[in-house]
This record gives sequence, C-alpha cells and structure tokens, in this order.
Amino acid sequence: MPSAPFDRRLTPARADLAAEHLRGLVDAPRYAEGRKMRVVTATAPLRRSAQADAPLETEALYGESVTVYDEQDGWAWAQLERDKYVGYLPSAALGPPSAPTHRVAALRTHAYPGPAIKLPTRMALSLGAQLTIVGHEGDFAVSEDGLYVWSRCLAKLSAHEPETVAVAELFLETPYLWGGRTSEGIDCSGLVQTALTAAGVAAPRDSDMQEAFLGEPVAIDSPAEPLARGDLVFWKGHVGIMRDSVTLLHANGWHMKTVSEPLAQAQERIAASSGGKVTSVRRLSARSLAPLAERGLG
Repeated sequence: MPSAPFDRRLTPARADLAAEHLRGLVDAPRYAEGRKMRVVTATAPLRRSAQADAPLETEALYGESVTVYDEQDGWAWAQLERDKYVGYLPSAALGPPSAPTHRVAALRTHAYPGPAIKLPTRMALSLGAQLTIVGHEGDFAVSEDGLYVWSRCLAKLSAHEPETVAVAELFLETPYLWGGRTSEGIDCSGLVQTALTAAGVAAPRDSDMQEAFLGEPVAIDSPAEPLARGDLVFWKGHVGIMRDSVTLLHANGWHMKTVSEPLAQAQERIAASSGGKVTSVRRLSARSLAPLAERGLG
C-alpha cells in the first residue's frame, strides 16, 4: 500500500512510527495511540529532530496540551494541540494533562511561589500561556501547580481580545527569533498566529499555511478598496499585518525585531533582497474563517 502524501509539519508520521489514527493512510512498521500531556515549563522548544541544536520549528507555551507518540533519550516526539505541529520536545518540559481555565493576557508576567511580588520568581509566562486557576489570594490567582500570578494579567480562556492588531502591537521591538512565539523572540508567522489566537481565531503556524487557510483575497493596489487594519500581507516565506491602509507591522530578519514601517518601504526592500513581490493580501471575515474547523485548524 503506497503511503499518502502528507505535510511532515502537521502529520505525526515518520519512517518507523505513525499515529494510530493514520493507520490505513500512512505505511509504518508500528502505530501508537499517543498520550496527552502538557507543557510545564515557561516555554518548550519544538525541534525538527531530537537534538538540542536541531532547527527550532516553533515553541509551545506553559499549559499547552500535546500528544506524545514516542519518548526516547530525553526527547518526546509529539504533536501540539494548538496548531497540530509535530516535532521533538524536551521530555523534562512535559507533565500530566490538565484542563486550563485561564490564559496570560499580558505580554509577559511573572509567576511567584507565594502571594508577594518581592519573592523570587519561579518563571516568566508569555502571552497565551495557559493555567488552571483553583483559587485567589489577594491580587493573585493561584494555579493548581502552586503558581501565584497577578490576577489582572490573566483572562478566562473563553474570553478573547477585541482586536488582533492591538495584540500584535504589544510585540513592537521584540527581537526576531526564527520559530519564536514570545516577547523574548518571535518570527513573522508567530506574531500573526499569536495575535489571531488571542482574538479567538484559530490560525496555523507557518506563513504558507496562513496564506492558504486564512481570510479572503483582496487587491493590494485597488483605489476603490484600500488595505485595512488587520489585513495580512504575504510574500513567499513572510507575512505581516497592516496597522492601517499604508503601515505594516511585522517581525523580520532585516531589522531583527518587530517593526512598524510603510508597506511600500517594506515591499521595496524585500524585492531588492530577492524576496520577491507580495504574493497575496488576505482579509479576515466571519465567512472566511468558517472553514477553519472543517480543515482541522479550528
């Protein structure tokens, strides 16, 4: 039986092992059901192979759920629940599953061992990290893991930010990091995904996936319909989000940080550096987002 083509980034299948639900679709010597776990460190690098110096594909945040299909030599081969990305996580970054109730709504906030801001912090949690809150003590919310987090830095998991661009703007001046998803370092598609997720929009991880699945196409140079705040602008291998009709917000490797600049200036520079022309502009709407769940991204 020939193996079906698949995207290695989103399909838990490798030469020696595949997820049980792929039986009959992908040939493998053995199959595994997988077991649910969650990230218990501030962030966990998801790498292309089981090596500390392997390329960083993306990052998983505290509290996020993963399905582990194999574990060897300190590495777990797993799939993230958030966006279905597959890769290798440090086993030490994983713990028992939980049912999160809240998310970090601030760009970054500290978690303490007790209800006092002068205590040594246990970790710094990034926007989008998830916690199971079991109580409150003063201004602190207390997680099931005994983390004390400033309550006003949290939001209920079901509560969404009113606007994606406002979330993306929080990351201005954040250093560029390939595969990054936090204020310590973020890449272009990580910025877009993080902003959309905070607003309740399920978004794939990489720019080519985002271009394929998000929004509806609009013309980049139509006098009758100028670009609008929130439009996504794509190049081959790059994406940014419009702040207004002429200004682009994007994490990029030329500035090595997240910047706001005129779209025309970005177009000229990217074309001059062999990055090519804009491949599309996508506008999000209720109608354009409806198919996401059907495609396994909702």
